[in-house]
Amino acid sequence: MSNLLSITNSIVEIVTIISVAAISVSLLLLLYRVMAGPTNADRAVALDSIGMNMMGLTALMAIIIPTTKLNDVILLIGILLFIGTLGIAKYLEKGVIIDRNLD
Repeated sequence: MSNLLSITNSIVEIVTIISVAAISVSLLLLLYRVMAGPTNADRAVALDSIGMNMMGLTALMAIIIPTTKLNDVILLIGILLFIGTLGIAKYLEKGVIIDRNLD
């Protein structure tokens, strides 16, 4: 039983390291898309994807570092990502984020 547990721990460690490397490469490619995106909508989608990748990276760090403190960070990133996506969508639709009716 002890041998099976050590094998499982080593497999989880290897898979998380490979996943961190893959997400890091994805973040670099998305950063390029944000800078060189042909339209603003492409940039918005890339920024949204960067936020989701940051959530995944934080979740992998929570697996590597056995702590529950990073779960709150994941939720915070998700909330800020949602608010940012709404702001970007409103800006792309209307051109302004805050409407000021001065009637």
